[in-house]
Amino acid sequence: MPVTVVRFNLVEPGATPASLRARYQAALEMAAYADEHGITTVQTEEHHGVANNWLPSPFAFAGALFGATHRIAVTVSAIIGPLHDPLRLAEEIAVLDLLSGGRLVTVAGIGYRPEEYAQFDVDWKRRGKLQDELLETLLKAWTGEEFEYRGRTVRVTPRPCTDPHPLLLVGGSSRAAARRAARLGLPFFPSAHLPELEAYYKERLVEYGTEGWTMMPAAETPLLHIAEDPDRAWDTYGSCFLHEARTYASWQSGDIRSAVKSGATSVDELRAEGVYRILTPSECVAQGLGNLVLHPLAGGMPLEEGWRSLRLFAEEVLPALTD
Repeated sequence: MPVTVVRFNLVEPGATPASLRARYQAALEMAAYADEHGITTVQTEEHHGVANNWLPSPFAFAGALFGATHRIAVTVSAIIGPLHDPLRLAEEIAVLDLLSGGRLVTVAGIGYRPEEYAQFDVDWKRRGKLQDELLETLLKAWTGEEFEYRGRTVRVTPRPCTDPHPLLLVGGSSRAAARRAARLGLPFFPSAHLPELEAYYKERLVEYGTEGWTMMPAAETPLLHIAEDPDRAWDTYGSCFLHEARTYASWQSGDIRSAVKSGATSVDELRAEGVYRILTPSECVAQGLGNLVLHPLAGGMPLEEGWRSLRLFAEEVLPALTD
């Protein structure tokens, strides 16, 4: 059975507070529906100061998701580690771990937008050192014991329920990220299918005498939308996917490697590229993907169309995958 993911970033260009509230409420209702139908994971993320209202507070959203669901995991992929206060983040994740019974998965990256660092007055040039401090602090904090932090003795309570600590992965597409994960004995989550980086990570595990594993994206990890008539859906809603793709493209420099990186400048180019795919239920099953990532509210997608996609996925795709 493939891993099944419903992704939410709550983007809505030109939104009003009322329309955003409706979008957030719909996302919670969709998550509850996904939970009832056996979908594996809800995935969300973090970006700041974006005109299209990209979600900036993934842990607040995760808390609401846990209140609306019972079984489904919530993956925050990824947080921008250096923008977070390490002690406060340790507390937030511990509380969410307790509330959810261990259903929170956190992927910590360092981001790729200097504007976000400037917004919070965090030194872009120190992002690697700040990430090291964050990860080291989280691991010490979750023991519940006192430790030294920036020249003072601190203790973080409550302890999380997951043993030895809530699931924390190091994300990225660089050797520095792989070394960081290996040194701390944390699992590594490359931002794209990068087997050479996985091999480098495994070499560093041996060097540091630590243990870890890789959560490697598949060679193909398209963002999916399910429709009975894909041609009509591309004509009507392709601009939503293009908006998101162009937003990502404006952030990602040439050396950024990402599973959702697109060079398309038109809906036709985006459709041909295959990063975003609108498929019928039978076409989705025939793809044979190991990870199916549904993106029902991509780029400001109308709520009713998002619901149509999710229902087709849950009621026609999932049963065919279990046959």
